[in-house]
Amino acid sequence: MSTREILEAAADEVWSPYMCHQMFDGAEAAQNLAEDGQEPKVHSSGALCCGTFGELLQGQLAADSVLQDSHFLVTMPIALFARAHFTPIADTRSVTVYPSHKVKAKQLAENLVSALGAPGGILLLQSELPEGKGLASSSADLVAAARSIARCFNRRIRTSLIEKLMAEIEPSDGVMYPGVVAYQQRACRLLSFLGQMPPLAIVGIDEGGMVETVDYDQRRGEISASHRAKYGELLDRARTAIPQGDATTIGRIATASALLHQERSPKEHLNSMLKASEATDALGIIVAHSGTMSGILLDRMAADFPRKLRSVLAHVSEFDDSPKIYLTMTSFQ
Repeated sequence: MSTREILEAAADEVWSPYMCHQMFDGAEAAQNLAEDGQEPKVHSSGALCCGTFGELLQGQLAADSVLQDSHFLVTMPIALFARAHFTPIADTRSVTVYPSHKVKAKQLAENLVSALGAPGGILLLQSELPEGKGLASSSADLVAAARSIARCFNRRIRTSLIEKLMAEIEPSDGVMYPGVVAYQQRACRLLSFLGQMPPLAIVGIDEGGMVETVDYDQRRGEISASHRAKYGELLDRARTAIPQGDATTIGRIATASALLHQERSPKEHLNSMLKASEATDALGIIVAHSGTMSGILLDRMAADFPRKLRSVLAHVSEFDDSPKIYLTMTSFQ
C-alpha cells in the first residue's frame, strides 16, 4: 500500500492528531528528520495509542519463502487508549517510567532516545487497557511512548524503526497503524492494510487471570497444515469484507477464528457465548487469542441494535456478572 493511501486512511478526526510525527515507508523515510530541517525544539509532549479487542483473526498461514514467519493476526481496534507523556532531562540517557513496572516501555524509550541521539527523561503512562487480558495493553504503551518522544523532539520517526525496537521486546499487535491491518506479530511487520472497521459493539467478558505475551508466544507451537489453509481462506475473506464494511462476514470470520483457536487456548465460556450470540442473532463471537477475553459482536448501525444489545447483555449476565461494552475504532468516531 502506498504512503499516500495509508496517510489518507489515518486522516480521520481520531487518528490525525497522533499520526503526524510518524513516517511510513517511502523514499523520504530513509532517515530520521527534524520536521523543518532545523534543530528540534525540545518540550514535554503527550500522545496516545488505541488498543484492540483480541484479534479478528489470528493463526498461521501456509509455508511461504516470502513470508519467512507465517504467524499472523488481524487487528480489531477499539476506542480505549494508552496515553504517554515524555519530559526530557538534559545530560541523561536513562528514562524513568511511571508506573515503575512498565519495564517494556522503559526499554523502548531508552532505545529510541539513543537512536535519536536525544536525552532521556521521565515517561508517564496511563492506560484504559487492563494488562494481560489480550487488549494490546503492552503494544499500546510502547507505541504511545514512541509517539510521545517523537512529538517531544519534533521528530518524524520511521514506523520501521518503531517496529524494530518493539520486535526486540515482544510480539506486537500492529496498533501502530490506523485502521485494521494484517500483521506479523513476531516479526513486527505489516502484511497489509485492510481498511476501517465498521461501527461495531462488543459485549465482552473476562475469564480471569493474566496471559504474558512472550510466555504465550514461546509455548503455543505450530498449527496443522489443514488449519493453516483455513486461516488463509479467512484472511482472504477479511481482505474483501473489511473494505466493504460487511459486518455479517466480519462476524463469521471472528467466530471461525475463535472456534479454531479453542483447542489451543480454551475459553471456559466460549460455548455459552456462542449460544448467546446465536440466540440473539448477533454477528458472532470474538476472542483474545493470547488473552483472557471473549466477546459477542453487534452491528451498531442496525435499526434493532438497542434491542439486541439488551438481549445479549441479559443472556451473558446468566453466566458472567460483569460484562462490558467495547466500541470499535472507525472513521466515523
